[in-house]
Amino acid sequence: MGIGKAEFARRRARLAAGLLPGSLAIVPAAREQLRSRDTYFPFRQDSDFLYLTGFEEPEALLVLVPGRAQGEALLFCRERDAEKETWEGPRLGPERAAEHCGLCDAFPIGDLDDILPGLLEGRERIYYTLGRFPQLDRRLQNYLHEIDRARGSAGAPELVDLDHQLHDLRLFKSAQELRLLRSAAQITAEAHTRAMAHCRPGLYEYQLEAEILHTFVAAGAREPAYPTIVGGGRNALVMHYCANRAPLKNGDLVLVDAGCEYRGYAADVTRTYPVNGRFSGEQKALYEIVLAGQRAAIDEIRAGNHWDQPHLASVEVITRGLVDLGLLRGEVSDLVETGAYRRFYMHRAGHWLGMDVHDAGDYRVHGQWRQLETGMAMTVEPGVYIAANDDQVPERFRGIGIRIEDDVALLKDGPEVLSASAPKTVADIEYTMREGQVQGELW
Repeated sequence: MGIGKAEFARRRARLAAGLLPGSLAIVPAAREQLRSRDTYFPFRQDSDFLYLTGFEEPEALLVLVPGRAQGEALLFCRERDAEKETWEGPRLGPERAAEHCGLCDAFPIGDLDDILPGLLEGRERIYYTLGRFPQLDRRLQNYLHEIDRARGSAGAPELVDLDHQLHDLRLFKSAQELRLLRSAAQITAEAHTRAMAHCRPGLYEYQLEAEILHTFVAAGAREPAYPTIVGGGRNALVMHYCANRAPLKNGDLVLVDAGCEYRGYAADVTRTYPVNGRFSGEQKALYEIVLAGQRAAIDEIRAGNHWDQPHLASVEVITRGLVDLGLLRGEVSDLVETGAYRRFYMHRAGHWLGMDVHDAGDYRVHGQWRQLETGMAMTVEPGVYIAANDDQVPERFRGIGIRIEDDVALLKDGPEVLSASAPKTVADIEYTMREGQVQGELW
């Protein structure tokens, strides 16, 4: 079950209520993207447009006109076309699109030049985000130029960026959104478990990726939320590694960072485990440090804490663990204050999660870290990465990269780990891999 049209109507009403008087907002749909020659990428709707409409066709535009008596929301979209629909699939057309989205009015996109300029006239400001849709930018600026030079005109409306208002709404997830995020995380956890159980020396990274993608598609999540990362051995040290072509070697770890997109909502989960199913002493020692850092971060996800507190908790725990192993030297407080830990832990502990894998929303408000509130969703993903050529650490630790990532929603009674069913402790990982290898022999 997806998002109902009543919720889309509530979202539009909340956005319209937050706009200044005498304003109008414009939100365009995504454009189809050429992959090569005459082949296109599968169409994926713009998240802002999808959030407000649920409409999944290109060549569309939403206009919000606060206070308009005939209805505050208007949709422009493609008309029905029997010949094109034979080749490209069905279109809703304006009349059915209005019903589908719960709108009072919808018009053919071909009528935009006749209708939109009239809506812009007399407005004090236009909420619209420049720079993402260059063709529409030019078209809109031409409209405003004509208004500005018209006889008796009071001047063109002021252009105001829409992102802040709209993305603040997207930051707080409804009950329906949380259900979809749970589904995306659960499918993703199942995919990680499947890959873990199938892993063994001699496979290639892309073969684990295949297990991940198979699980996604079989569960109805047709697309990954981002390119899947399968980094064996030293490849785990590359944050956004996605070549996935190398063989998996006995004695190495493999870092798998993968998440599906389910009905417009993303998951983002990482697991790191031994290719042969057994952690070495050094691998286990580092892994336990990262896991403890993640647990400390999750414990800090509480209403009233600020965004940076989970990260700081992970930093302190990981730094202390690296000192205990002799990989860092000095007082923990000094190593944290000077940023010395960044040699091994160079990224932050997480990001917002929702319709986009790095979802909309500010991390700071008026220069201060944002306060955590009920309804927010985020990832928690600390890591430790030791360069293969770092001659300041014992050789047995070099070339190891570990990241552990889960999806977390902040509810009234505290954090909920949405992806908790993916094995994460050393014992659970080794059990899953051992059982998977036994079953593999039977198959």
